[in-house]
Amino acid sequence: MKKIFFIISLLSLFFIGCEKVVDIDVPSIAPKLIIDAAFEVYFDETPVTSSSIVKLKLSADYFNETIPIVTDAVVFVTNLSNSTVIDFSDANADGSYESVTPFIPLDANEYELTVIHDNQIYKGRATKVKSTPLTNVVQGDETLFSGEETELKVNFTDRGPEENFYLFDFTNNLFTNIEDRFFNDVDYNFSFFYAEDEIVLPAVVTVKMSGISKAYATYFRILVGQSGQNSGGPFETVPSSLLGNMINTSNEDNFPLGYFHIAETDTFTLVLVEKE
Repeated sequence: MKKIFFIISLLSLFFIGCEKVVDIDVPSIAPKLIIDAAFEVYFDETPVTSSSIVKLKLSADYFNETIPIVTDAVVFVTNLSNSTVIDFSDANADGSYESVTPFIPLDANEYELTVIHDNQIYKGRATKVKSTPLTNVVQGDETLFSGEETELKVNFTDRGPEENFYLFDFTNNLFTNIEDRFFNDVDYNFSFFYAEDEIVLPAVVTVKMSGISKAYATYFRILVGQSGQNSGGPFETVPSSLLGNMINTSNEDNFPLGYFHIAETDTFTLVLVEKE
């Protein structure tokens, strides 16, 4: 046994002595424009309101800790049914462009988003996707594996009979998207669970339910899978060149990243408390 230990010790010393720091040059990639333009129309409010914000950033190298914001772009939306133009501005110089005048996208109208940056013109089109109101959201008593999760019970009635896709935002950059393949045109309920490290109780949370297109559902699912749920939002980091519906009309090779989407959205706010 002593001989074996002695041999292992010599081998350990040999490999430690051979350690060498190797610097690897990681190729730098030309930055891509990231366009996060997910408009929300709060259709169940009186009066109807909307959140129409275009967030612009530039992609960065893998080891960069921050993503540069874009504050010098020209942004506007065109209503293609009547050629009306809605201008957007970045009043706070934080890369978030909001409509200069109140803007509520209408049903069945196609809109074109135009972003001009660094002598490049980017365009994408979207039509508002219908949704349905949340019936109820309550805190439940069930848990999962650790026994420390917090349950949220969500209930709504699906819009039928067409195929529908929904995106749920549970606050703290936690998302779920579902399709109505197995509950078309009926009442539906499901549970969402916050892990212990995802929420500190008591907490006020706002649940958002948005109608989304099939294409955006696929895009968002891949995006969240690549970037993770809790990294500051799915558009906070872009680990790969995931193409959306925005194109560069000036130079197709210099394609942007991101998506232009318009959704009907309903919200429900509640307070989550610790269970005894």
